[in-house]
Amino acid sequence: MSDSAVTAAADKKIMPANWPGELKVILGLGLPMAATQLVQFFVYTIDVIMIGRVSADALAASSLGLVVMFLIWMIGSGPVAAVTPLISQALGANQHDYDDVRLSVRMSLWVVSLMTPLIILGVMFTEPVLIFFGQDPVISKMAGEYVLMLSFGMPFALGVMCLRNFLAALNKTTIPLILVIISTALNAFFNYLLIFGNWGFPRLELIGAGIASSLVYFVSFLLFVAYVSLDREAKLFRLFKDFFSVNWARLKELVILGWPISVSTVFEGMLFNACVLLMGVIGKAEIAAYQIAMNVGALAFMLPWGLSMAGGVRAGLAAGARNHEAVKRVCVITILLCVATMATIAVCVSLMPNGIAALYLERNSETEIVFNYVVLFLPLAAAFMLSDAVQVASNQLLRSLKDVRAPMFMTGFCYWIVGFPVAWYLGLKTSVGPNGIWYGLLVSLTVASVLLGSRLYWLVWKTQRL
Repeated sequence: MSDSAVTAAADKKIMPANWPGELKVILGLGLPMAATQLVQFFVYTIDVIMIGRVSADALAASSLGLVVMFLIWMIGSGPVAAVTPLISQALGANQHDYDDVRLSVRMSLWVVSLMTPLIILGVMFTEPVLIFFGQDPVISKMAGEYVLMLSFGMPFALGVMCLRNFLAALNKTTIPLILVIISTALNAFFNYLLIFGNWGFPRLELIGAGIASSLVYFVSFLLFVAYVSLDREAKLFRLFKDFFSVNWARLKELVILGWPISVSTVFEGMLFNACVLLMGVIGKAEIAAYQIAMNVGALAFMLPWGLSMAGGVRAGLAAGARNHEAVKRVCVITILLCVATMATIAVCVSLMPNGIAALYLERNSETEIVFNYVVLFLPLAAAFMLSDAVQVASNQLLRSLKDVRAPMFMTGFCYWIVGFPVAWYLGLKTSVGPNGIWYGLLVSLTVASVLLGSRLYWLVWKTQRL
């Protein structure tokens, strides 16, 4: 197929469609993106299972280390996420603007490269910071070593995220899903070799898990680089042409657009981590049940998250084309899809708490208390799923329109001025107990869905400012 034919096919794919066509495109984009997020979620599950076979101390250290890496990931992901609206709007405005798209991808990878020394420097303080917050010195030392090994792979993980965002704008999400599945299998294999010392490799235990993850991130990045260099449509952009040529204006644009995204993500992610600490003050059974219920909620979240990211790509394309009606169409379809999928999941979770709890725990005299708390918590987790669907869809759509600062302040207000105080007061200062912490999460996500949804309505329907 000639380059001109490939370009014509690409034009047909990315132009905003009618209502049925838009629904089909968002589902076609969003379902593989959701599956990709789900597979990546299972990577951490595999790590936990395999590290847990080493020792309880190793498992505890990995849990602390992943909290640190999650924070670093949230901070670093902002400028990388900012590449999506830049690419999609550029393609919406001019579907042959290969230079502008290349510039955004290149400078996003530059940002990742510039952040790498800061990431490695930051994780070197993991051990003293954990000790300062009262963690066991031995566990803190193990966590510090684990995080240091993980940090070498973080830039490649962010690079993969950048290339996946580029491919999503081209309506290419199936091959990235396959590549992530391959990477997940490699992660389990490398863990087998390096954690337990099989096939003549040294037994490195927790450090081996960190090395394995970093190796997988590196291999995954190489796979994505190969794909974007060989695919008939993607290679037209010649992403790595003049890679060492810096464009400070675009780099600045990525940082300005990206840092509010990072802050918003930190606001939300740290609220859930803070609630872990609050639940831990109440008791061990409560915190164990909370983690199981949140795991169920996180799994459920993957579907609307993938759909909302797909909606964000489509809204960016429509905004770049200055097509207000298409933007409205994408917003309505995305929010309704996210709400419908989460409502279905929420009903199932509410109706089958005992069955879901049994998937995580064998009910006996030792686990009875935790089991009962899981059954109690699951309907509460289901209660905020609808609000979560609206807020994640609204947030992604606003980002696609390059509206990031107002949502940042809104999320900070919802999660830390409203939600956390409610969770703290009801959970620790009243007889409501652990349920109060869930009520705090419900209030914060509900307020966030109202504020972010209102912001989206005002921006798209009232001002029509794209």
